[in-house]
Amino acid sequence: MDFRTIVNIEMPSFLIEPLEPLLFVGSCFADGIGRRFGEEHFPVNVNPFGTMYNPASVFHTLQRCESIPRVVFLTMGTNHVYRLKESGEIVDNCRKRPQNLFLEEELSIAECVDFLSQAVVCLMKRNAEVRVVMTVSPIRYAKYGFHGSQLSKAVLQLAVHELCKLYGCVSYFPAYELVLDELRDYRFYQPDMLHPSQQAVDFIWERLAELYLSPAAKQFVKDWKPIKAALGHQPFDPESEDYLQFLAQAKENEKQLLARYII
Repeated sequence: MDFRTIVNIEMPSFLIEPLEPLLFVGSCFADGIGRRFGEEHFPVNVNPFGTMYNPASVFHTLQRCESIPRVVFLTMGTNHVYRLKESGEIVDNCRKRPQNLFLEEELSIAECVDFLSQAVVCLMKRNAEVRVVMTVSPIRYAKYGFHGSQLSKAVLQLAVHELCKLYGCVSYFPAYELVLDELRDYRFYQPDMLHPSQQAVDFIWERLAELYLSPAAKQFVKDWKPIKAALGHQPFDPESEDYLQFLAQAKENEKQLLARYII
């Protein structure tokens, strides 16, 4: 008997190679997945100008990035934006200024598509080989009310769907569906019942790695696992001769592994 539904994920048109640079921009879910890739020795750039939640702020970040790698992950969290009343500008960070200086708005599907299209065009101009993986964050926004949160996610889902039809370099990874449809249990959330737990993030990483990592990258992750565990070992006596020798050997193993893949 099978007590869960499995989310079927389309095979991507590209694969991520060992130690390939990656850019992650978006909500705090992007922070979690980006950090997970970093733990596997991928050179990652995660939200270089802070966590961004809406399509407009994601676009603003990409405009400011100096270099664009081949693979970019963009995670949308909400369609809610804040405009500075004085200028009408959508701000990425209120910087703890008084709330009465801002107007909260909800971007329409068309407006989300427009900002995300500008983001993709910006990426393509900077790197003609760019591949963009879009996700919608499974984090729930209680401040909107849970119906409001679902409506916000629906707008983002429809906008991302349109974007995937417009650009061949854009694909969708169903992180949102994996949490809500496949895991479907509050034990996969943090105590606030809003953010996915580390176990859920690890599960999503495994599903993503299964599809997006090349055979060579999968082998690298497999070879790196025991070395990572050795480097993360917490000894009773970190100054003991035995542990220092153990640590030196682990670092040497890391050096040798990297030398096999760095050209």
